[in-house]
Amino acid sequence: MGGYLAPYAEQTHTLGVLYQPYCIWGVPDYVPAEAVASIDDLKRPDVAAHMSLLIQGINPGAGISRFSRDIIEQYGLDQVGYHFANGTQAQCFERFEQAVEHREWIVVPLWHPQFLHYRYAIRALHEPRGLLGGQDDATLIVREETAAHLAPALLDELSQLSLGNATVSELDYWICREGLSPLEAADRWLAQSFT
Repeated sequence: MGGYLAPYAEQTHTLGVLYQPYCIWGVPDYVPAEAVASIDDLKRPDVAAHMSLLIQGINPGAGISRFSRDIIEQYGLDQVGYHFANGTQAQCFERFEQAVEHREWIVVPLWHPQFLHYRYAIRALHEPRGLLGGQDDATLIVREETAAHLAPALLDELSQLSLGNATVSELDYWICREGLSPLEAADRWLAQSFT
């Protein structure tokens, strides 16, 4: 159990991992992989000449924003003109979608699962220094006192529930882009998955 839940470990029962979030710096798949496969490639003059030098981020307290500022500095990307700008999620996502519409070369600081992955093919850039952190486990938990009142068969079913990043990205798309409520998105997913 991770650091967030450690103080509650004795009060909770871990059921299972729903999905596994992680951060990336990504590019649209039309950016040639032979030209841009890693963050180091962004420093090459021929790549920097094609790439948008603005790395549009989200709020300054977000993990991906902290990671991105470190990447700019530690990879020396600022030396070739790249800069990171904090903003809203909407600004980050709209900047990426506008760039894709015009087939511009762009780097997007992002995470899995996230709705842009459902709509677009985004290739993660290799980042060998580990500055993007690792993969986490989004874990389903239940309070011990609640678990004591649930049928063992139900707890077993819940412990086997695993959505995965692709499904969560799809649900996120339905909510963020199609305007479904979380309950409506869950109902749609259940209808598509179990009929």
